[in-house]
Amino acid sequence: MEASMTLKPAALAASFALTATSAVALEAVSFGTNWVPQAEHGGYYQAVADGTYEACGLDVTIVPGGPQVNNRALLMAGKVDFHMAGNLLLPFSAVEQGIPIKVVAAHFQKEPQVILTHPGKVGSFEELKTLPKLFIGDNGYQSYYQWMITEFGFTAEQRVPYTFNPAPFIADPESGQQGYVTSEPFAIEREGGFKPDIFVIADAGFNTYATLVETMQDTIDEKPEVVKCFVEGSAIGWANYLYGDPTLANALIQEQNPEMSSEQIAYSIEMMKEFGIVDSGDSLEMGIGAMTDATITSFYDKMVDSGVIDAGLDLSQVYTLDFANTGAALPVKKTLLGE
Repeated sequence: MEASMTLKPAALAASFALTATSAVALEAVSFGTNWVPQAEHGGYYQAVADGTYEACGLDVTIVPGGPQVNNRALLMAGKVDFHMAGNLLLPFSAVEQGIPIKVVAAHFQKEPQVILTHPGKVGSFEELKTLPKLFIGDNGYQSYYQWMITEFGFTAEQRVPYTFNPAPFIADPESGQQGYVTSEPFAIEREGGFKPDIFVIADAGFNTYATLVETMQDTIDEKPEVVKCFVEGSAIGWANYLYGDPTLANALIQEQNPEMSSEQIAYSIEMMKEFGIVDSGDSLEMGIGAMTDATITSFYDKMVDSGVIDAGLDLSQVYTLDFANTGAALPVKKTLLGE
């Protein structure tokens, strides 16, 4: 501290010049999310709000997704630099189609998809197959529900199309409903007046990573330092968002999505932490955003066995571990937790 207070004028001038040069040299990049702004995107908004991206040389613009927005198409068209993918199924599909998209980080260690039931109706994930009705959307039926059929013996007859209206589930105590752990339980508590039981499909073995960062292979080849900055800055942003003060990030989220309530944001953060959605498993040792060959191969094999993905995919084209496993967020997390 004392040394910094006794810098000579020339040193101060050089310092200011470096700061100014860094500011001028910031590289503008854009990150397209897969839905409207929400706490589930909080780490990225945090890294924008607190200057983490800027500190490593990036001027990041977050481009919100939504029902009428296809940010993945914008990535392929070169209109955004990075994209948020829901889980590994889309990257698998991209490789099948010969599209040179590659996953560079996984900021959710767990898929946040859950099955909800009325309180006390079943005691385990496997017992969900005893319920006569499970409200599951089309995407879920074509993906994780096929795994549930193969792995646990669920049936196609149990499935009732879910229209993203919780009223039928609320009215039927003998049913279950899909949802995100960060969202639907909150809505059901508000609308139905009861706290549903929650069964996380990741904890039952659906071990995809989620909230992935994708970019084009050309970006990796031509601007690896930009990829490194974005991946590590995002991980640090997530550590600060979950374990520090998320006020600035939440303000940005609500500025872009005024319908997002403070109560919903607080609930989502609580649930992400309680269920280890962002930080659990590999990330505890390797840092937020971590990925491993073993996990990705395991999930791919399950999807092949379930008939969701064809065999013979070259997994080396799906992802790279060159950026995600540096542990950039570990020191930040330890400091914030006082470890």
